[in-house]
Amino acid sequence: MTVTKPGAPAVELAAVELAAALLDVQNVAALLNCSPQHVRRLADSGKMPRPIRLGGLVRWRKTDLESWLDRGAPSCRDGGGRVGR
Repeated sequence: MTVTKPGAPAVELAAVELAAALLDVQNVAALLNCSPQHVRRLADSGKMPRPIRLGGLVRWRKTDLESWLDRGAPSCRDGGGRVGR
């Protein structure tokens, strides 16, 4: 079921919802209260959920990050903290 705002096409709302569900490095840094460089180091070392790469863009699923934080932010290197995607 798609809920639309009066006068707003459903396609535009879907795009807005998707954009809110995918976070860039700046938004992840704000969520984790750290620098964007630290987010990149965590991602490169496998200590956080893998990002999604869309062409040249790097994004993280907000739900993956929230789930990872709820579990106490375990290292994802050994697969223990990696979410199933």
